[in-house]
Amino acid sequence: MEFKTCSFLNDEEKLAVFELWNNEYPEKLTFLSTQEFDQYLNNLCHQSHLLLLNNDKKPIGWYVDFIREDEKWFAIILDSKFQGKRLGTQILDRAKEMESELNGWVIDHDSDKKRNGKPYTSPLNFYLKNGFKQLPDNRLELHNKSAVKIQWKK
Repeated sequence: MEFKTCSFLNDEEKLAVFELWNNEYPEKLTFLSTQEFDQYLNNLCHQSHLLLLNNDKKPIGWYVDFIREDEKWFAIILDSKFQGKRLGTQILDRAKEMESELNGWVIDHDSDKKRNGKPYTSPLNFYLKNGFKQLPDNRLELHNKSAVKIQWKK
């Protein structure tokens, strides 16, 4: 396993992250095409990526941070086959070395399903164990997402 940092994803990396996104996030958050995912990425301001690569140099984990409303926000995905091995914590630890604050939206319920029909388990406890605070008064309620804001500060 190795880490790779970059300011943009090449086409091969973008496709791998698109697949990770659609496989690991709730089905109602999936992108219908790589063009739609590309549009999502293009709308992120001042983005920075961290990829976790397997021995074949294929991304199994992805972290991105970006500026939104004068705050540093992030998203992270780890292939479920590699969860529970502290790899997600390693990704966050690297991000924390570079940043003084991180903000994110986290689904805080277990009622969603992944594209494969398996339940999507809320990662909220993972973030709390990694030093993030839940901001319960700051929620995102959209037709396809119900989430709570989390924040980490040095």
